[in-house]
Amino acid sequence: MRPILTLTVNPALDVSTSTENVVGEHKMRCGLSRLDPGGGGINVSRVIQRLGGQTLAIYAAGGPTGDAYRKLIEAEGLPTVVVPIAGSTRESFTVDETTTGKQFRFVLQGPEITEPEWRACLARVAESIPHGGYVVASGSLPPGAPDDFYARVARLARAHDARCIVDASGPALAAALAEGVFLVKPSGRELGELVGSTLDTEESQIAAASTLVSRGSAEFVALTLGGKGAVLASAAGVMRLAVPQVTVQSTVGAGDSFLGAFVLRIAQGHDPAAAFRAAVAAGSATAMTPATELCHRADVERLEAELALVPA
Repeated sequence: MRPILTLTVNPALDVSTSTENVVGEHKMRCGLSRLDPGGGGINVSRVIQRLGGQTLAIYAAGGPTGDAYRKLIEAEGLPTVVVPIAGSTRESFTVDETTTGKQFRFVLQGPEITEPEWRACLARVAESIPHGGYVVASGSLPPGAPDDFYARVARLARAHDARCIVDASGPALAAALAEGVFLVKPSGRELGELVGSTLDTEESQIAAASTLVSRGSAEFVALTLGGKGAVLASAAGVMRLAVPQVTVQSTVGAGDSFLGAFVLRIAQGHDPAAAFRAAVAAGSATAMTPATELCHRADVERLEAELALVPA
């Protein structure tokens, strides 16, 4: 298996709970709460570990929230490199409304990161990139980080003959694509923002994804389309998969799970079709779990075995 490095510069302490009704200006009594160490790259690493793989996860953390975050990571036994920052690690809140089944997600802004701090993150990446392996840069950028931060990560990966995967949006994603990466995983909305169009049909989304491939911006573009399934575009063509029939409890972390399973299977030497099946299985398995819980290996492997590619 080729080694995998993940990077999370704006992690979040995920707090989840439930209440009967969400009502403005009312005091809402909540049920039991749950804490999870969230953030794109960290979740990718956690999923890969759950599926039997291993990564090195680099992340920035600071303040009392960062201390709590580190303890949760340590409890899971995840190999990490922590970059200390002065600001306090952000929190995210997920509230399930039990009477309607609706889910409310509040994502707080990350702490301001200084230039010495984000440069320290890049330095840790440069020191840790596995030659010939994979680098997953995932999640939003905190205030203070430059728009080309992930593009810089892509350049570092190329210098070490490693493949860079980026899961971001907006200017950060655009800059990474201008540099050229191995894989990106935008949603339909994020892809539309990138190309300046609403992309209101699956055909237009596939065309936009294929254009990114033909331009050399990414070798693979994975589109996650919710209940409509997923699409994987590459120079070899377009693959489609419908999502398996599961009872959805929460979609939090489903995209990160998709990415983690895809990268793991590719790193293990599987072909893109097999990696794509694993990705859809992991995203669906995470959707089966409550709140901010991630997928379980048994569910992923069961769904992975059930999935079959739909002809393009």
